[in-house]
Amino acid sequence: MDMDVKELKKLQKKSKIKESKRDYAYYIITGIILAILALIVIYPLYYIVIASISNPDAVMKGDVWLYPIKVTFSGYKSLFEREDVWRGYFNTLAYTILGTLFNVALTIPAGWALSRDYLPFRKLIMTLLIITMFFGGGLVPYLIVCRALGLYQNPLILIIGGGVSVYNVFMCKSFFESSVPKEVMEAAEIDGAGEIRIFFDLIIPIASSIISVMVLFYAVGHWNNYIDAYIFNIDKSFYPLQTVINGLLDATTTGEGEVVLEQMRIATQIKFTSIIVATAPILILYPMIEKHFGKGVLVGSFK
Repeated sequence: MDMDVKELKKLQKKSKIKESKRDYAYYIITGIILAILALIVIYPLYYIVIASISNPDAVMKGDVWLYPIKVTFSGYKSLFEREDVWRGYFNTLAYTILGTLFNVALTIPAGWALSRDYLPFRKLIMTLLIITMFFGGGLVPYLIVCRALGLYQNPLILIIGGGVSVYNVFMCKSFFESSVPKEVMEAAEIDGAGEIRIFFDLIIPIASSIISVMVLFYAVGHWNNYIDAYIFNIDKSFYPLQTVINGLLDATTTGEGEVVLEQMRIATQIKFTSIIVATAPILILYPMIEKHFGKGVLVGSFK
């Protein structure tokens, strides 16, 4: 028995491929390149954090590089003391949650329907959808349609505007085509399940990966949306957070003499603190769905 174990270990050692000096050099060079790339990505985020809690004069002079100087949280205090910021936060949360639910409720069924070979006029529908990916009517016709529908100057447009992304629909379509075996569908049909029951009882439970991806894509889009409030002339009380912050940055750079310098200090603080405040919810959301994200993107990607 001992001899067998020794012989097995010898065979394992012989079977191992010896790594040459070139292999080690390759690993070192690759590691250095990856470390540089990681530094390029991580440092700007780190800089924003330390600049948001540093003295604005030090930031303006360019003295802040590796650590915060004269730590102060006055920027956060100034930002959160503003009522319009809190109102914008609430508006953005409402637009993001309701808008994402609306988007997903349209995108997932559309992707499922297009993945079925027996859908009437399937090829025609897909052709028309693909055309919209390359050719758009433009902003003015879009505004005309929205005005005709009573959505101009209506905050509802920030929820239902751009309800479906064709790219996301095709991603869902590809996911369902590759992830739902025909045998399962046939078994469900034999048991007497109809299309609606199959979709809600069979398809939705196995589509958590692609649903997570769609939630992240749409949620980020709603959260970062600021220009639509200007385009549709929405009342300021319904401004999302990004629009409020954009207005603050514009409003804090006017004046004369010492007033300008003080406003520049405030603008510097608000600029970095607002980035942290605006991106924190998305950074918190991503780890919650990260385990589904990779699978959903890879399986749902175009073939």
